[in-house]
Amino acid sequence: MQAIEILGMVLSLDVLVALFIGLVVSIIMGALPGLSATMAVALLIPVTFGMNPIAGLVMLTAVYTGAVYGGSITAILLHTPGTPASAATAIDGYAMAKKGEGFKAIGIATVSSVIGGTISALALIFLAPPLAQVSLKFGPLEYFFMAVFGLTIIGSLAGDSMVKGLMGGILGLFIGIIGLDQMSGIPRFTFGILALESGISMVPAMIGMFSLSQVMMMTEDIVKGKTSLTEESDTVLKGRFLPTLKEFKVILPTIIKSSIIGVFVGILPGAGGDIGSWVGYNEAKRSSKHPERFGHGAVEGIAAAESANNAVTGGALIPLLTLGIPGSAVAAILLGGLMIQGLSPGYELFTKYANITYSVMYGFLLANIFMGFIGYVISKQAVKLSKVPMTILGPVILGLSVVGSYAIQNSIFDVYVMVFFGFLGYFMRKAGFGTAPTILGVILGTMIESNYRRALVLSKGSMIGYFFSRPIAILLFGLVIVSMFAPIVMKKLQSKMKADFDGLVSDEDRDME
Repeated sequence: MQAIEILGMVLSLDVLVALFIGLVVSIIMGALPGLSATMAVALLIPVTFGMNPIAGLVMLTAVYTGAVYGGSITAILLHTPGTPASAATAIDGYAMAKKGEGFKAIGIATVSSVIGGTISALALIFLAPPLAQVSLKFGPLEYFFMAVFGLTIIGSLAGDSMVKGLMGGILGLFIGIIGLDQMSGIPRFTFGILALESGISMVPAMIGMFSLSQVMMMTEDIVKGKTSLTEESDTVLKGRFLPTLKEFKVILPTIIKSSIIGVFVGILPGAGGDIGSWVGYNEAKRSSKHPERFGHGAVEGIAAAESANNAVTGGALIPLLTLGIPGSAVAAILLGGLMIQGLSPGYELFTKYANITYSVMYGFLLANIFMGFIGYVISKQAVKLSKVPMTILGPVILGLSVVGSYAIQNSIFDVYVMVFFGFLGYFMRKAGFGTAPTILGVILGTMIESNYRRALVLSKGSMIGYFFSRPIAILLFGLVIVSMFAPIVMKKLQSKMKADFDGLVSDEDRDME
């Protein structure tokens, strides 16, 4: 009976309309170079505020997967990835487009994205509930280290360096504690401004950081003389959209293997669609019987990259829903979307709010299936949007940002917050700081502080003894340390390997002489 009830919720008119709008808007935004999935989700969060939780969250997850797929359209036709996750697709996709097979390349990307996303949705449905059981063993100390773990992972992978990423995260933590103290009720860092006593509103902050800062970057390009997102000429679309049965049989093993890779990459906190697509692409090339075709229009290359990057989306939702670990910038925004609906990740999502959670997961599965049909309809037109002058596109995004920020609480103060974070995000991006860690710090700040203070109370003055009596907390502390220092070790190893390779090449050159 519960399954029928959930199916009825997913197939209700408001949820289907929300899903459809989310997919159309996100595919179009994903196809626009520079307008990432993160920005698409951030812009649409205000729209979901007044919706029922199922429709709102289904829309956001549909936007996530749709934007990742949409990036492949311009990657194939214009060699300009709409999102970072589509960079690997551009290699063989654009090579096919130059041969006059652009429409066929988009078809392969669409089929691969649908299958990859569907496999990841099934993984989410079957893997998330067992993992949610683990969260029952979590106390305040474990949640504290979990929040710090999520923050350090994003911080270590965002921006030009780990230090800048962590600094951005710490800045977010300081911003996150503005408002009333949770235990004493005393205002902190409000400077006498009554509106700040309720803290910094997450949605205006996210819109400012991701959307308004992008408008400022676009304005800078306009001043430099750039008129549109891309200056390249349109590629003629011809040929069939769907691959033949023979071609499908060739790419199917690659799609399945890359989808599994994408799911596991998505589960790993800190790894996003861009990493998943490159891992899938490199594995497909390594295991191919004809690796020389890659880079020259290999259909397996497109299939591998697109199935992997869309499989990452469902994989990333697994740790987000079960443990509250936002493993990517988009997942961090989705965490904010969950909290806006009054939901917290963990065991309660799969018990008290099981109907909502399972409806969202089945809605995500449906979104990946519908994505193929919608992609077919709008793929020919989406590329034309990259020709829209930035003088038009910028004001449209700015208008949506202002309206979205104001609509949350009908407060002009939230618009001021959005503008402040817009300027902050712009200067941070110019200086090479990641904006995602800052927003994540704002979101996780309350969770980190409240759970740490609860842990202090439970420790009864002996925090070290309490810490060593919690095995999961010790494990999480170890993961925090690893996540902070792993990038430094990896960077040194890469430098050493590059130096060894350069030395080997110079020795070979000397021998040839």
